[in-house]
Amino acid sequence: MTALLNPTDIPLSLYIHMPWCVRKCPYCDFNSHAVPNGALSIDLEQQYLHALVADFATQLDFAQGRAIHSIFIGGGTPSLISAQGYHWLFTQLSALIPFTSGCEITLEANPGTLEHDPFADYLAAGINRLSLGVQSFDSAHLQRLGRIHSAQNALDAIGLAKKAGFQRVNVDLMHGLPQQTFEEAMYDLHCAVERGATHISWYQLTIEPNTVFFRTQPVLPEDDVLEQIQTAGEAYLTSQGFINYEVSAWRKEQPSAHNLNYWQFGDYLAIGAGAHGKVTRPDGVYRYQKTRLPKDYLAKVPAEHVQWKKIAADELPFEFMMNALRLNQGVPTALYAERTGLEIDAIAPTLEQLRQKKLLQADVQRIACTEHGHMYLNSVLDAFL
Repeated sequence: MTALLNPTDIPLSLYIHMPWCVRKCPYCDFNSHAVPNGALSIDLEQQYLHALVADFATQLDFAQGRAIHSIFIGGGTPSLISAQGYHWLFTQLSALIPFTSGCEITLEANPGTLEHDPFADYLAAGINRLSLGVQSFDSAHLQRLGRIHSAQNALDAIGLAKKAGFQRVNVDLMHGLPQQTFEEAMYDLHCAVERGATHISWYQLTIEPNTVFFRTQPVLPEDDVLEQIQTAGEAYLTSQGFINYEVSAWRKEQPSAHNLNYWQFGDYLAIGAGAHGKVTRPDGVYRYQKTRLPKDYLAKVPAEHVQWKKIAADELPFEFMMNALRLNQGVPTALYAERTGLEIDAIAPTLEQLRQKKLLQADVQRIACTEHGHMYLNSVLDAFL
C-alpha cells in the first residue's frame, strides 16, 4: 500500500436485494426464489422490510461520514414490493444515513401488470429511475425464456412508465436467444428505441451453471449470426443517438450513476438476502456477502448473516481493472491509486506492454481499452492476475 486510504473521497451507494419472483426463469443464475404460495403476502413484505432496516443499522460505521448518492433495487422481482413499502423503507434508511439531494434510486421492474403497483406510485415513493426487465418484444422468445409478461406488456410498459412521469427508463434486452434470427434481434432494438427508452442494457444471452438452460441446453444462433447481430445492433443504436459508454450499456440520458460507481471501483453498502457489498477502510478494501436464502436471512440477526473478505494487495489490480476496463472511456490513471492504495508504478510495465500491443489506449493519463482491446478483454484482464 502507498498509504492509508481515505474512504471519504470515495462515492457511496446502496444495493438492496429483493429475492422473490413469481417464477424462476430458466436462464437466471441470480439469487431469486419463487414467491411463497404464488403471491407476496403483506406480512412477509413487512417482515422483510423490517429486516432490511435492521441489516442497514449494522452498517452505519461503513459510511464513514458519507451520504448515499445512488440506490439500486435488484432481484428477483423488486416490483413485487409495494410502493407504500418502499416509501416506508426509504424513510427509515435515510434517517440512519442521509441520501444526497437528487439521489438516483433505480427499481428493477417487471413489465407485467399483475406484479406491481402503478408506476406513478413508485415515482411518488421516491424512485426516480426504472429498469424494465423486457428481454424481448417477441412472445415466442418470452415464452422460451420463461418470462411471465407478454410482448404487448413489454411494449406498453415503457409508455406507461413515461406517462407516469419517469424521465429515466432503462430497458434490459438480450440477444442471441434460442432460435432467434437476425431480424428478430433487430426488431427488439427498434421497439425499445421507438417506444422511448432512454437507456438500453443490451447483452448476449450466456448459459450459466446452475440454471435450467445449463442442464438442458437450448439451440442458440450460430456464431456468424451473433456477429451480424452485434455489428448491426451497435450501428443502429449509434445512428439513433445512443452512446455505448460501457460494454453492454447504451445511453441517451446521463449514465447510470449507480453502475458507474461499480465500474469506477466505488463503495456500496448491501442489504437483503444474498446481497454483496464493498467498502473501503483506511487499512484496505473489503467485500462482504449476506446469506442467500430468504428464510435464513429473516431467521438470523444481521450480524450472523454476513461473510467478510479483505481483498489482498496482489488481487487488487485485477479487481480494479475488471470493473474500470468495462467503461469504453476507462478511468483517469490517478483513480487507480485513489481507489486501491497501490502505486501505479507497480503495474506500469504491464500497462506499457498492453499499450504496445494496441490493447490499451496510448494516453498515459487514462486507463482504457482500445476497440481491439475490448474484443479481447479477458486476455487484457489476465495480464493483471
